[in-house]
Amino acid sequence: MAEDSPERIALGRINGHFGVKGWVKIYSYTKPREQIVAYPTWWLRLGREWRSIKVLEGKAQAKTVIARLEGIDSREQAEVLIGAEIAINRDQLQPVAEGEYYWVDLIGLQVETLSGESLGVVEDLMETGANDVLVIRGERERLIPFVQGQFVKEVDLKAGKMRVDWDPEF
Repeated sequence: MAEDSPERIALGRINGHFGVKGWVKIYSYTKPREQIVAYPTWWLRLGREWRSIKVLEGKAQAKTVIARLEGIDSREQAEVLIGAEIAINRDQLQPVAEGEYYWVDLIGLQVETLSGESLGVVEDLMETGANDVLVIRGERERLIPFVQGQFVKEVDLKAGKMRVDWDPEF
């Protein structure tokens, strides 16, 4: 078993079994959701322990994703994995273009207005259809559309800051 590593990025979790041959159902955080099975090796965490496992095949199935994992050949073996967090090593992520970000990199950034007033920290992001929305937690919760150029003026991952054009009273 490997030790917990801050370099692991959560991609989803196993939330069920599929059929009798050991396939598992996946709740995927990736976009598109079936992208999760493109990673050939996952780290699974059940409880506090991590274990590496190979992904043999997978696909979208109705509103979920299913996968066949190495060494998991029966429904009973798949049931043991229900609830496992799925992660990959950070170095498995594809580089992003200038001005694009993985959500995991935005979470934890300090958010301030153009005048330097602190609004809090990015706690989460939500997908709304029109655009993603930042969930900022400070003295209160704020929801700010992640629209670069209009509301989000600067993202500085190295400094751990984001500057936004946002009325602090709103």
